[in-house]
Amino acid sequence: MFQATRRQLALWYTTITAVVLLVFASGVYLYVRSTLVERVDDTLNHVVEIVERSLVIEPVADQNSDRILTATGVIAPPLRVNVEASFRDNTAAVEDDHIDLEWFGPNGTLRWSTLAAPFHVKVRPNPAGETVRLGDGQVMRQVTERVVRNHQVLGYLRVSHPWFEVTKPSRRLIWDLSLGSSAMVGVVALIGWLLSGIAMAPVRDSYQQLKQFTADASHELRNPIAVIQTNVQVALANPDPDMAEQQHQLQVIERITRRLGRLVDDLLFLARQDSGLVPLKQDPVDLAQLVSDVVEEQRAISVEAGVTLSQTLEASPIPSPSPWLTKGDHDQLTRLLTNLVVNGLQSTPAGGTVGVSLKMGQLRNQPAIQMQVQDTGRGMPVEAIPQIFDRFYRVDPARSRSSQGKGSGLGLAISKAIVVNHRGDIRLDSTPDQGTTVRVWLPAMDAKG
Repeated sequence: MFQATRRQLALWYTTITAVVLLVFASGVYLYVRSTLVERVDDTLNHVVEIVERSLVIEPVADQNSDRILTATGVIAPPLRVNVEASFRDNTAAVEDDHIDLEWFGPNGTLRWSTLAAPFHVKVRPNPAGETVRLGDGQVMRQVTERVVRNHQVLGYLRVSHPWFEVTKPSRRLIWDLSLGSSAMVGVVALIGWLLSGIAMAPVRDSYQQLKQFTADASHELRNPIAVIQTNVQVALANPDPDMAEQQHQLQVIERITRRLGRLVDDLLFLARQDSGLVPLKQDPVDLAQLVSDVVEEQRAISVEAGVTLSQTLEASPIPSPSPWLTKGDHDQLTRLLTNLVVNGLQSTPAGGTVGVSLKMGQLRNQPAIQMQVQDTGRGMPVEAIPQIFDRFYRVDPARSRSSQGKGSGLGLAISKAIVVNHRGDIRLDSTPDQGTTVRVWLPAMDAKG
């Protein structure tokens, strides 16, 4: 129990740290990536500004060209960009910076480029920058600027930068953040495991002391209870006609001490199971014979209660003379089935049925024997099922205090402890006013033993 709680605490520490690191790493990645993109865009805009300043703009030499009326009312001749004079010294410089230039005419026709092969991307002004994916899988970051003089569109300047200048450091950053975060999560997991162990130590010590007290108290109470019960039984064996009232009181005392004795035995059993000091027997147990014995023992009680008690043994698919063998403690398994059958008889009204059956099944992908106890009693609400195996839990506390409440509230807790000790599983399904079904899976013993 404490190891499971310790694992849960360590898992919570690790999960919370992993989430925090994931958020932090995502924030760092987004910040660095946006910074890289901004740096590339600033570089491209700076290149555009420099190239625009170096453009050689001259009037069109053709005298037949239409003149342009400017905003100030001056008639000006049309202008053009001298491509040869403007871009003759830019090729080597831009190649060193991994930046490519393209100059387009006013109609979008490519006039000059540092590229070996054109991009064939439609020209559209975009001074803020955009990411363009080319047909060959290449990705570029581009800034396109419209060049205007005297209200004349002289052309379009497009500056491109390889996108790997952003993706390459981004991938490296992702790799570094992943390694760093993974290492940090591993360290936190180790630290969380150690801290959870330190935090659980006082609780574990207190629980051990409580278990030890329960075991010691149960052991010490057995003798005085047995003595009281023996003396009461002796007194009842020789009744005095003049002391009828006292005889009745002695009967009440005897009944109470018997119930108290069962409670002490149950507490002692659970304390011993929790301590793990009592080794579990690994003897072959024939569950078919065990079911037959328990049903026979409880037959008289079922007849008295007016409840039909039956047993069913389904055909085993295993070709073996004894397919219903499991390894464990015969006494504990008998107590397990007896508890389930007694619970079924107590919760089933007269005229109802309690059936015990055996069949082969699977437990954790291994062959197992399924033992089922099904009754047609009053059942229980669905919300009570998760707590039904807790110690001293009662579905109906008011009924438990009445004369019908013969149990101590430990029967199902003991049953679960026995199943867990035998590496099995136990489940309970119930429907109000329709009945309850308890299924127990126990590992089947290998035919070779």
